[in-house]
Amino acid sequence: MRVIAQRYARERGPLLEILHAVQAEHGHIADEDVAEIADVLNLSVAEVHGTVSFYHDFRRSPAADHEVQICRAEACQAVGAADLWAATEQHFAHREDVEVREVFCFGNCALGPSASIDGRLRGHVTIDDIATAESGWSR
Repeated sequence: MRVIAQRYARERGPLLEILHAVQAEHGHIADEDVAEIADVLNLSVAEVHGTVSFYHDFRRSPAADHEVQICRAEACQAVGAADLWAATEQHFAHREDVEVREVFCFGNCALGPSASIDGRLRGHVTIDDIATAESGWSR
């Protein structure tokens, strides 16, 4: 991790570049990574932690095997995203290998409610669509 941080340390405003590189390499940004990055850049741990926690794209722990993202923005909410969100959370409550996350707009507003299932954007999504996608996952 220190090698990654040092690679960008001389650039102007390198923190985001370093965080993206660490996450690309390790899949997430661990607590010890935050402290190490702060040391390399001569920043406080709080400054680095604040940046990591501000941007939802940075992960603090390893990702689950599968990710379901439900759009919670206004256009999707208007066509049933709240119910889809609740049903999806309940459907996967027992599965530690599935992470359900909310997203505020995929830019797929005309096809709401929208969801991304393992990185594949879908429109007019129902809980049955999510269950069908799940049926293709090995346990």
